[in-house]
This record gives sequence, C-alpha cells and structure tokens, in this order.
Amino acid sequence: MTTRRNFIKQTSLFGAGTILLSQLSYASNITGIYGVQLYSFRDDMLKNPERTLENIAKLGYKEIESAGSSKGYYYGLTPSQISQTCNDLGMKITSGHVRLDDNFERTMEDAVATGQEYLICSSMPSNGQTVDNYKKVAEQFNKAGEACKKLGLKFGYHNHEYEFEKKNNVVLYDVLMDNTQDDLVHMELDLGWVVVAGKDPLSYFNKYPGRFPLWHLKDMDMDKKESTEFGKGGLDIALMLQNKELSGVKHIYVEQEEYAKTPMDSMKHNMNFLNAL
Repeated sequence: MTTRRNFIKQTSLFGAGTILLSQLSYASNITGIYGVQLYSFRDDMLKNPERTLENIAKLGYKEIESAGSSKGYYYGLTPSQISQTCNDLGMKITSGHVRLDDNFERTMEDAVATGQEYLICSSMPSNGQTVDNYKKVAEQFNKAGEACKKLGLKFGYHNHEYEFEKKNNVVLYDVLMDNTQDDLVHMELDLGWVVVAGKDPLSYFNKYPGRFPLWHLKDMDMDKKESTEFGKGGLDIALMLQNKELSGVKHIYVEQEEYAKTPMDSMKHNMNFLNAL
C-alpha cells in the first residue's frame, strides 16, 4: 500500500535523482579533451620543443595545434619527429596554423606526414576589407579545401576581430561563411576575438549550426583587448561549452597570448578552471 508518507519519500528520491542526472548531464556536456595552440608557448617551443611538449602533457592537454615560427611550422622538428614526440607523451597533433602561400603544396605534404587532420589558414591571405575581396578569398579557400581533401586533410580558417567589420551593412565574416562550402572549408572560431569584435559566438552557432568543428577557447581582457587567464575576461566559458553540440565543435584548443606570469602558469590555471567546471 502506498501511503502518503511513502509517496512523498519516493517522489523526493525521484526528484533528487533527476537533479543528480541533470548535474551529471551538465558535467558531461562541458567536459572533454582539450588541446592547446602552441603559439601560447612560442618562445619555449623555439628553445626546447621536446621539453616544452613534455611540460604541456603534464598539464593534461591531449591535442596539439602547431603554428608558424622562425624555425618553421614544427619549431625545428621534422613532421615525423613532432608527431612521434606527441604520441610518446600521450598527445596527438591534430591541427596546424599555416599560411596560404606558394609553399602550400609542401605544407600539405608535411601535414600528411604528421598524421594531423586539419590545416588552418591563420589570417587573411590578401589585403582588402571589402565584400568583393572576401568573396575572392572564399573562392581561394574552396580551392584550398579541395586540394586538402584529395590528400585526406581538412582545410579551415581562423578569425581575428577584423573579419567582423561591416561593409555596405554586411559583416565580412558572414561573406566568408556564405561563400565557402561547408564540406571544404572548416571554420575555427576564435571565441575571444569574436567577443572583442562586439559579437556573440552563440549567434553564430545559431546562424551557422555545425559549421565550427574547431575552437580557440580564449578569454579576453575587454579593456586591453588582449588575452587573459580563464575567468578574468569577458567570455562566458561555461556557456560556450554548454553549446558545443550546436556549434559542431570537435576540437577545442586553449590559447593565450599574454600572461600574468609565465605561459605554463597561465595554461595550468586555464586547465584547472576547465576541470573546476
């Protein structure tokens, strides 16, 4: 017989279970594997790439995105060397920032040798903050995407803040989005630069759902317009992570360009911040 007392007890337990499941679901939604953009450790990588990668692994980052340097895209290491070093440390090189230039064919070959999945154009390959220029660049990106696809790579683009300027009442970044093929050009959204530009990343997740398989997760000091440690800037990181599915993100790279103390201290803080969520 179900008494009123037993009913209240059972419904209370059900309610507690529902809350717990909700909390577990929330935790599952915002946690995951995090990578790091090596530009965050640019000086250390030039001095001693192997030791720096070892220290990054100790912080708990699992994926690596390379960047250009005075010693090339792999900081003086060969493609196979950086790939093997990462693998030995329990990490994987999954992406790299590159230039879309005359050496792009060699760049693609080296990326294939590392086993990475993405090649990301790190900035506008040509000058001109006009709608027509962005349409021309979009066509360049489509062609680069075709070339990468033939080799088993995925081509993409990483934004700064200037792409969100308006020309003729049109946001230039939207011109790129509307004129690139989603199966050829995979956008890496730098969330920090989006908020500095006065835009809301969530509005782009909603307008172009599934178009952002890569993120740069970067908090920004909104007064100085520069990066800062997580929780100290203008990006609602927890809210961004709750909307991962809508954006289509598969790889999240933590990046920080300016530091309170050292890159390692800042990136340790950032990983602790993510774990605390």
